[in-house]
Amino acid sequence: MISVILHGACGHMGRVVTEMAAADPDIRIVAGVDAFGSAYAEYPVYKKIGECTEEADAIVDFSVAPAVDELIAYGTERGIPMVVCTTGLSEGQIEAVREAAEHVAVLRSGNMSLGVNLLLKLVRDAAKVLTKNGFDPEIVEEHHRRKLDAPSGTAIMLADSINEAAAGRYTYNYGRHERTAPRDAAEIGISSVRGGSIVGVHDVLFAGEDEVIELKHTAYSRAIFAKGALAAAKFLAGRAPGLYDMSDVIDGAE
Repeated sequence: MISVILHGACGHMGRVVTEMAAADPDIRIVAGVDAFGSAYAEYPVYKKIGECTEEADAIVDFSVAPAVDELIAYGTERGIPMVVCTTGLSEGQIEAVREAAEHVAVLRSGNMSLGVNLLLKLVRDAAKVLTKNGFDPEIVEEHHRRKLDAPSGTAIMLADSINEAAAGRYTYNYGRHERTAPRDAAEIGISSVRGGSIVGVHDVLFAGEDEVIELKHTAYSRAIFAKGALAAAKFLAGRAPGLYDMSDVIDGAE
C-alpha cells in the first residue's frame, strides 16, 4: 500500500482526492497539510508541511502557488517523491522543481487528466501539419469563478505543444485589448473565461482559410484530476530522481 501526504487537503481538490483515496485499497493518506485546518478528514492535518512527521511514499500537492516553496524544500530534504499539481507557479518555482528533481522523483503537470494528456498529443500532431499550411492556432479555456490563475496551466501546456511542433516560432498573446492591429501570424492567442462552477473546458482551434479544425476537452468532474494524481503517486513511489510528467504515468500503465 502506498502512503501519501496530501498537501492542500482542505481545498476542493483535496476533498475529492481524500474521497477517492478512501475507496482505493492500494493507497492511504497518512497526513494532510492545509493552512485552514480540517474538521472532516480522518487523518491528521497540519497547518504547515514542516510540522508533518508521518512517513510517506509520496506527496500529492493540490495547494496554492505560495505554498509550493515550502513543499519543494520539505520533499527534497526528506527524499519524498512529489506530485506537483498546483498551477500558476512562477519561473523561479518551476526552476526550483527542476532542481529538486535532481535529488528526488518529481512529477509536475498542469493537468492530471488522461483525456487532456491525450489531447496534448493530438494537438501536437495536428500542429505539425496545420501550422505549415497557414492555420492560426487559438486556445480558449473556461473555469469556475474561484480559480486564481489565468490562463490555466493546461492552456499553457497546449500552447507549448503547438509551439514544440512549430519549432518554437510562436509567441503567446493573452489579450488583444491593448492593441489595434491585425493578428500576428507568429502568435497563439490564449483567452480565459471565469464563471459559475465550470470544472474545466479547453478548446484548441486551428483557423484556416474557409475551414476551422477544433479539438476540445471538457471536464465534468474533479474526479478525473484526483484519479490521475493518485495514479501518479503510485507511479512515483520508489522511483529514481528525475522530472516526470503524466505521459510517463500513462506509458507505465500500458
